Amino acid sequence: MKALVYRSTGSWYIVKDEQGKIHNARMKGVFKLDDITSTNPIAVGDEVEIEVENELESSATITEILPRRNHINRQSPRVKHHQHIIAANLDQSLLIATLKDPRTSQGFIDRFLVVSEMYHVPAIIIFNKIDIYRQKEEKKLAELSEMYRSLNYGVYAISVEKNQGIAELHQLLENKTTLVSGHSGVGKSTLVNNLLPGQAIKTQDVSGWSGKGMHTTTFANMYDLPSGGRIIDTPGIRELAASGLDKEELSHYFPEMRQRLNNCHYNNCMHINEPDCAIKQAVIDKEISEDRYVSYVNILDSIENKNY
Repeated sequence: MKALVYRSTGSWYIVKDEQGKIHNARMKGVFKLDDITSTNPIAVGDEVEIEVENELESSATITEILPRRNHINRQSPRVKHHQHIIAANLDQSLLIATLKDPRTSQGFIDRFLVVSEMYHVPAIIIFNKIDIYRQKEEKKLAELSEMYRSLNYGVYAISVEKNQGIAELHQLLENKTTLVSGHSGVGKSTLVNNLLPGQAIKTQDVSGWSGKGMHTTTFANMYDLPSGGRIIDTPGIRELAASGLDKEELSHYFPEMRQRLNNCHYNNCMHINEPDCAIKQAVIDKEISEDRYVSYVNILDSIENKNY
């Protein structure tokens, strides 16, 4: 019987079968997928085959993981060279960011976009808390929106507290499976509560002494949206790693660099110290954002080797 994974704790899973019945499931044996060295072989969003063990207790065994359309991951928090798969079979990824209380750095946004590009998941940036923005934040929002839209990323500005832009967001999510991510404290759980009336998701205020959000979600959870589609609420991610990425590949995941790579003098140009580099020239000519180039250099520095 086919089922969909809605929650994964690493040893037990909550799955929903094709009839809409919920089961508590466990793995049968050890699964190894496409040589992925992962701390969690089964992820939220995975389509699986199950065998029902006990109808009354709604318990089942997962016997097979069906092929994935895609997945998105981060470095395992416990094992450095292992991946932790956040979610699978996604239509889009949605990053909740804020420019105030707390401020999401552009470096974090760009890292998220690189990971989405790596796994061929269309990415959307949602700037929340626009009701508390002052002139400085409004100016930054306009600059970032223009830049990211020019790279064909969806950019939206909302206030969950004031219910601004939420109707448009509902349309964006309709009939799609969407990964919802972002630092703790950006209003992600409050937004999920708004999208899922009647399902109270725990929220927590931003930590006053640090200005950084406190974690409110431990495991990824998938929820059915009333209007159709699903959202996957992920734990607050402080650091998103471009796991398994070669240094030579990184520029391919910056769209504005990708379209200029053939113009570099050297095929293996890293766009740092090489002469006749089309990327560096584009930065000088202001065709590529200097801040985006800084993000590229910072991510490049963080990649130790091909097994990172």
